[in-house]
Amino acid sequence: MPLEEYQSSEPTDRIIPLRPRISTTVTIKFALQLLELIPQSCRNMWRVIQQRATIAHPFTRQRHSRVIAIRREDQSVWERRAPFGPTHVQKLVKQNVKVIVQPSNRRAYPMQAYMQAGAHIQEDISDASVIFGVKQVPIDALIPGKTYCFFSHTIKAQESNMPLLDAILEKKIRLIDYERIIDERGARQVAFGKYAGVAGMVNILHGIGLRLLALGHHTPFMHIGPAHNYRNSSMARQAIRDCGYEISLGMMPKSIGPLTFVFTGSGNVSQGAQEVFSELPIEYVPPEMLRKVAEHGNQNKLYGCEVSRSDHLERREGGGFDAKEYDEFPERYISTFSTKIAPYASVIVNGIYWAVGSPKLISIPDAKNLLRPANTPWLPTSKGSPALPHRMLAICDISADPGGSIEFMNECTTIDTPFCLYDADRNKDTKSFKGPGVLVCSIDNMPTQLPRESTDLFGELLAPHVHDIIKSDAKKPLAEENFSYPIQSAIIASNGQLTEGFQYIQELRESQSHRSRHKMEGRSESDKKVLVLGAGMVSAPLVEWLHREKDVSITVCSQVKEEADRLSQQYAGVDSVYLDVNESTGHLQELCGKADVVVSLLPYSLHGMVARYCVAEGTHMVTASYLNDEISGLHEEAKAKGVTIMNEVGLDPGIDHLLALECIHEVQDKGAVVESFVSYCGGLPAPEHSNNALRYKFSWSPRGVLLNTLSAAKYLSQGQIVEISGGGELLSSPRSLDFLPGFALEGFPNRDSTKYGNLYGLGRDVHTLLRGTIRYKGFSESIKPMQLLGLIDPEPHALLHPSGPDVTWRQLVIHLMGMSDSTIFYENLKQKLTERIGDVDGIESLGLLDDTPVVKLNTPLDTLSHYLSKRLAFERDERDLVVLRHEVGIRWPDGRREERGINFVVYGQPQGHSAMAMTVGKPAAIAAKMILDGEIQERGVLLPFTPDIYRPMLQRLRSEGLTATETSRWLN
Repeated sequence: MPLEEYQSSEPTDRIIPLRPRISTTVTIKFALQLLELIPQSCRNMWRVIQQRATIAHPFTRQRHSRVIAIRREDQSVWERRAPFGPTHVQKLVKQNVKVIVQPSNRRAYPMQAYMQAGAHIQEDISDASVIFGVKQVPIDALIPGKTYCFFSHTIKAQESNMPLLDAILEKKIRLIDYERIIDERGARQVAFGKYAGVAGMVNILHGIGLRLLALGHHTPFMHIGPAHNYRNSSMARQAIRDCGYEISLGMMPKSIGPLTFVFTGSGNVSQGAQEVFSELPIEYVPPEMLRKVAEHGNQNKLYGCEVSRSDHLERREGGGFDAKEYDEFPERYISTFSTKIAPYASVIVNGIYWAVGSPKLISIPDAKNLLRPANTPWLPTSKGSPALPHRMLAICDISADPGGSIEFMNECTTIDTPFCLYDADRNKDTKSFKGPGVLVCSIDNMPTQLPRESTDLFGELLAPHVHDIIKSDAKKPLAEENFSYPIQSAIIASNGQLTEGFQYIQELRESQSHRSRHKMEGRSESDKKVLVLGAGMVSAPLVEWLHREKDVSITVCSQVKEEADRLSQQYAGVDSVYLDVNESTGHLQELCGKADVVVSLLPYSLHGMVARYCVAEGTHMVTASYLNDEISGLHEEAKAKGVTIMNEVGLDPGIDHLLALECIHEVQDKGAVVESFVSYCGGLPAPEHSNNALRYKFSWSPRGVLLNTLSAAKYLSQGQIVEISGGGELLSSPRSLDFLPGFALEGFPNRDSTKYGNLYGLGRDVHTLLRGTIRYKGFSESIKPMQLLGLIDPEPHALLHPSGPDVTWRQLVIHLMGMSDSTIFYENLKQKLTERIGDVDGIESLGLLDDTPVVKLNTPLDTLSHYLSKRLAFERDERDLVVLRHEVGIRWPDGRREERGINFVVYGQPQGHSAMAMTVGKPAAIAAKMILDGEIQERGVLLPFTPDIYRPMLQRLRSEGLTATETSRWLN
């Protein structure tokens, strides 16, 4: 047999490669002459020996046209793929390409297979001009002046991979990213997509079985394992067919209802996932039928729905969808996926490419709405056969793009820990199958779970482009190269620069760091900055709550520097700034511009000024006070600037809204209507500390409490509007409150209650609507004399001018009564006071008839406020109390009537935070953090009236021990 025939023969897989001890080619020729005497069974061994000698010996080594390398993957312990399999290497060797393979026992294809294909197994790959890999290369392993091909994950300026890109530029490496090898139409040419879809679908079916078990249901999905448990996809498909057989026999629990699977897009990923899905008993429906089958479909099959871009993308203005326009101007479009499709999906399999600036499928606020409790009364349920907590069970985000189309998926899962449970109300995930939330699988290297099939497919797709790639010389200017369109499109960096098509990466990096341009001294660049205006009692629990969050830096401003310094000293890393907002408006605006969120705890009259500066600087704002007309007028401007101004997130207003709307929306979702809503709220001293005429004490300025007693009020009672004029009439007939029998409480209306019919969405069915203030019995009786005397008058009084002569409280009272004799006998004074205002025991016990000097502050109101703030201040070991009561009258569809009572009672901490400070400061802190974290994304002037805001806030307040109790009684 001629020598040439032996040289061209293929090695057999049955022979273990040996290193022949043959010194020269002549010896081989001599040995071949003996072959005629050797049995045929031994000839194949000689062929292998001859071939190895030809490859290994320097005298027989051919001169290769190109040298390439396949690097060892080290990005993950699970990464078993390679860009080429042995069959691809063998073809390259035959085409006179030297292939160096770095040793690795982790690859799915063993080194022996590559060696048999003609590869050189060696550690040093520096001889190669082009180095192929799969995942990112460690920076210290990059060889300068080479061409590298791998998935770099840099085209969206992904922060974690920017050091890698910087190193590539510094080392003048030519980077070809597989993700951008596209044709003229923009279609990807090289990808693992199909097997990402296959592995992802197997994984999520496995996860569904575990999640349903944690929710109390054994299902056929329990017998499907993770993708890497199977030798190949055929074995996985058989397990899935077995599962489908049981489903078709009606083995699914009835209480969970029909299961619907939504597939986004129709690309390779989606096709791979749907191939696996087709092994189950399925029926496909269009998006418009999804709701019907989700509610009343058959349970001996699964329902699938493929969603294209035109199904959920529409123009912001005018609607409609144009693919070409969307590709060029994605910012002109919004996605309706979260409202039209996701509410009816049990499982979402997401495999679409998401570009920066494109609409998201599901935002963080969207998730809060989608994971609300389901209302499915038509499903048969019991204690042992519970309904699902919400329709959406799982999301398989095969795109694995943190913060991308599934916004709350901010970190990929791993093959070691493939699932997490995302709790939308807490905006946190746990590595568990039990608890509230949606199961998420988002492994960024799913194809490596089926490594041989993935390698084979990828190599076949890459093969047509290999000879174009391997002619690359990274040391030559890119302009001198002549690459095909797909490869030219994929070159991200060359000769130390980003290529023309990828200059935008630098722009993205700059825009991402723009918000950090005012980095504070000693703080991380990534810190979210909160400016707190006001350092009074409410500030302490707010700062304490935010201080627990490691990614938040806090600056506290106050015109009383000692208060700000106290907080700065108590909480490490908190900065204090002296600021008089009325005198230093320029400094205030500068501070607002440096913050991400401003929390204003200033007097409500100053919120408008702060809001204007926040809008001008593009900074979000939070306040615990009532929304006023000045701030309302900033809505459109704030919306245009992308600014959120969140109001009424304290106690009252604040927690009262959250608890009311939670109850109202729950019953409305079940078809009931609210016929009456009566609410009272107030801050009080604990009963044991209420032994004074007002039965009241002050933890901050009494001005607001006193002034409120002069306010007008308006409410709805049994269909009739009742109006109370201002000036003191409010306290004429307080209502006795007995919902807490151990307390002696009274209440009176507060402001305009009728507007909450619309704000709470109560409609025309409500006949009674009242919001009021709680006090201990006796408060109204003791305040009334002060009103009649004019001690709560907010207008300036000559006798109280700070520069005027000294005056005592008794002299002031005598003067306010219109009497001129300041030396009147004390008992006569009391007699005249009794004739004028009634009982004087209250003002007497408060010291308002004493001969003590008055600290004059222009108006009777401010002067009295200052006095009472000292006289009725909480002592060191005393504590306060917050009481909130809602009474909700409900009419159910069957005509039954129910009254729900909601009680929220919180005591202050002796020598700690007061109840009032905790219940005002903590909700404001939670709202600020929700804005910082993107949980609140609506812009403009807002109130906390939507479920995606009030449900998470309530859950976090409950975790702080701030909980309400609920009672119910049927009225007929």
